[in-house]
Amino acid sequence: MSAERDSAVGEQGSDGGRKTAGAARTAAAGTGASASAAKKAAPSKKAAARKPAAAKKAAAEKTPGATKPAAKKAPAKKTPAKKTPSAKKAAPAKKTPSAPLRKAPAPRKQVVAPKKATASVPAAPAKTVAAHPQGESRTALVRRARRINRELAEVYPYAHPELDFENPFQLVVATVLSAQTTDLRVNQTTPALFAKYPTPEDLAAANPEEVEEILRPTGFFRAKTKSVIGLSKALVEQFGGEVPGRLEDLVKLPGVGRKTAFVVLGNAFGRPGITVDTHFQRLVRRWKWTDETDPDKIEAAVGALFPKSDWTDLSHHVIWHGRRICHARKPACGACPIAPLCPAYGEGETDPEKAKKLLKYEKAGQPGQRLRPPQAYLDAGGRAAPPLGAG
Repeated sequence: MSAERDSAVGEQGSDGGRKTAGAARTAAAGTGASASAAKKAAPSKKAAARKPAAAKKAAAEKTPGATKPAAKKAPAKKTPAKKTPSAKKAAPAKKTPSAPLRKAPAPRKQVVAPKKATASVPAAPAKTVAAHPQGESRTALVRRARRINRELAEVYPYAHPELDFENPFQLVVATVLSAQTTDLRVNQTTPALFAKYPTPEDLAAANPEEVEEILRPTGFFRAKTKSVIGLSKALVEQFGGEVPGRLEDLVKLPGVGRKTAFVVLGNAFGRPGITVDTHFQRLVRRWKWTDETDPDKIEAAVGALFPKSDWTDLSHHVIWHGRRICHARKPACGACPIAPLCPAYGEGETDPEKAKKLLKYEKAGQPGQRLRPPQAYLDAGGRAAPPLGAG
């Protein structure tokens, strides 16, 4: 009964308590309904939020154009990143060529220097040609050398071999005997030798002791005796007693070298040759025609400056000048006719009066070296040398 009262009391509250209770129930029911509706509405909102995302994805999948612009925008964003390193790399690339450009002059100089060096070493010929202190060219050297020869030809128009001879045999023997002595001493000795042994056959069969006694005044008479007897035997055995007219045959004879061979070829056979004796060697170096010291190289260097037809007379001119004016120890520079053309002017006496006292042979009014000189020499004022023992 109490339970019922309680419920009744609840229903019969003041001012229509029953209604209030119903309303409360209704409100409660409404509240529950609204709560459930809210709960249902919440998932619908999430679904709605998901639907646009899904729609966007579907639209992105269905629409290919949407992906392409995205792909274009992606490289567009990456492009500046690529340009930036490329620009950074370009900067060192510009610096890299600038570094070799600064170093470039060094290798170029190294390349040019050897070319200039090979162009001046040729050489041996280059040094020979450009030996003049003023840097004389080859053309200038050739002109100066030939002018010197022309001047000497006017000074010594009568130049000739300064050994007395009548045939090639006498000339080859006299030339062999002229080693280490003067032509004058040979000319004073050979008359007695050729008077006793006039032919190669006679000298080949001679008694060495008798020949030595005749050749004693020339010095080194024992060695010279062996040479002249040996070359006489070679002429008899190999060439029928005749002196050959070829260089390769002459140099095979005992005591005969290139100098002797060219003397014989040029003066007995009329074949051009350069005689490189001590006078010739001394003068061509003073004149800066060559710096060579070997006779064969001197012969080649000087021969290249002149036509072959001038070689024999050139030898006479140079040797005569060396014996009379351009001496070894004290050249007479003050009396030299080619002083303006000589790079060595001043090495000797430059005072004209003192230089005249240094002249020899016909230039000093003295006899020459030949006992039987050519008539042209006598016509030019030359004097024949006295025979042996004549004072």
